[in-house]
Order: sequence, then structure tokens, then C-alpha cells
Amino acid sequence: MTRAIDYGGIMHRAMQGLIAEVLSRVADEGLPGEHHFFITFDTREDGVEIADWLRERYPAEMTIVIQHWYEDLRVSSDGFEITLNFGNSPERLVIPFDALRTFVDPSVEFGLRFETQEPDEDEEEEAITAEVVEAPEDDAPKGSGEVVSLDKWRK
Repeated sequence: MTRAIDYGGIMHRAMQGLIAEVLSRVADEGLPGEHHFFITFDTREDGVEIADWLRERYPAEMTIVIQHWYEDLRVSSDGFEITLNFGNSPERLVIPFDALRTFVDPSVEFGLRFETQEPDEDEEEEAITAEVVEAPEDDAPKGSGEVVSLDKWRK
């Protein structure tokens, strides 16, 4: 039996690699210019480590902002760790890349969205779709980012 090429899974891992590279650069060099990130993740995902009070407040999904105050950003092939300030209380978060739902850098109108869908009965693995939002060309009007959906290539 011949298996099909898992383009969705390959794209998913490539986008996670992109995020890992960006976060690694920020860990080494800091945030350049006006760059900042909004990162939404599933708090129920295996490997997510957050304070109990944060898990109670965000039982399903949480969005963090990496901008002015963050400490000890560490990136691995599986995810990242960071200390953020929540109401003058520093909290350590461990976030696997598999938990990510969105990664957005609004300073350049770039974003990635990871969506999981329930698999069909015939499928063994979770189906993944991804959308990429890129910054417009210099001559394009601001706010005209393009959304690319991978749904049309799924079987």
C-alpha cells in the first residue's frame, strides 16, 4: 500500500521551524525595532506548563504577548520557555510548538494560524490546516496582507 505525501504535516513542521528560528534569534539578539509577537496556544496540550492560576483563568486557550518585558527565552526543537510578567508577578511558561494556534507579528502584518480538525474515520493522524498571512509588498496599500489556505490541497 502506497502512502500519500503528507504535505499538510510537512508544512506544519516547516512553520514550526520558522517560529523556532525567529524565537531563537530573539533569544540571542532581542526584539529588533517595533517587532512584537502575539502567540496563542492551547493550554490543554501535552507538555504545556503554566501556573495553576493561569490554567484556571485560561482553561482552553491563552494568548501571550512578547514585547517589552520578558526574560530567559529558551527555544528547543519541541517548543520554548519564557518568563512573562502577569500583574507584576513573573511566571514561567513552557509551550510546545504543537500547542500553538497562532503566531502574529503585527508590526509587519505577518501571521501563522494552525488549525486542527477531527480526522475522518479512515485517517489515523490528526488533520492539520495552516494559513500564512504575509506582509504586503512596499507598493501595496497597508493592511492588504494575503491569506493562503492549504485546505484546497487536502484530500
